[in-house]
Amino acid sequence: MRLVRNVLLGLVGLAFAIQLVPYGRDHANPPVVSEPTWDSARTRELAVRACFDCHSNETEWPWYSNVAPVSWLVQRDVDEGRSKLNFSEWTQPSEDAGESAETVREGEMPPPPFLLTHPEARLTTAEKDELIRGLVAMFGDEEQSRASERN
Repeated sequence: MRLVRNVLLGLVGLAFAIQLVPYGRDHANPPVVSEPTWDSARTRELAVRACFDCHSNETEWPWYSNVAPVSWLVQRDVDEGRSKLNFSEWTQPSEDAGESAETVREGEMPPPPFLLTHPEARLTTAEKDELIRGLVAMFGDEEQSRASERN
């Protein structure tokens, strides 16, 4: 019984100690510099719902993004998402923009763990198809480009 109590106290102490690690709580959103030219307001609306939390400077930080170790994971995902494709810093096209339709089509984006905590980002099949069409219209389609190169 004493061992269990000591282990629990140690875990509680560790939980408090990791809150002192500063990474994962810098939730300042940089300014929006420029957005791409959207093919339609609907494409932008769907992208805001499903993509902007990680792929823009307009991230909405939920309460749990302030609690380590979850805050570390959320910060890492936002940092990585912004580095690959950032709809708020569109001074030049992103290298990964052409892959955006493909990642949505294949169900890689938005990622399933994100959808667990952001049900509003879950798109119906019709909405997903609309978003894919809009992204293809704006950025092209990497999958179609590869198919054309093979022929």
